[in-house]
Amino acid sequence: MSELRDQIQNVIATEDVALFMKGTPQFVMCGNSMRALEALRGAGAPVTAVDVLPDPRIRQELSAISSWSTIPQVFVGGELVGGADIVEELAQSGELERTLEDKLGPDYRATGPERVVAVA
Repeated sequence: MSELRDQIQNVIATEDVALFMKGTPQFVMCGNSMRALEALRGAGAPVTAVDVLPDPRIRQELSAISSWSTIPQVFVGGELVGGADIVEELAQSGELERTLEDKLGPDYRATGPERVVAVA
């Protein structure tokens, strides 16, 4: 499992915004994942998504790394922000955009389209 853990940690560390979700941005498989994705999209976040459904070990390792048991999980600049409820609340208050700007810089919106990476 250490290779899987390393892959997950690499995504968290190297992607500006990592969204561990059920499904992909093109085919969301969970209402909470959709809520988090929509909040991130609304803030203009450069989302890199990881689908946790292909292998249950992904979710187990992710939860062990983050100490957060639910999906989705959103990381910005390598730090856990939270799940759907927290990300929605941050978006509604304007704090999500401030967090993105603080961690990624004022031009974070210009960093590229959504993408999906696989870990396994």
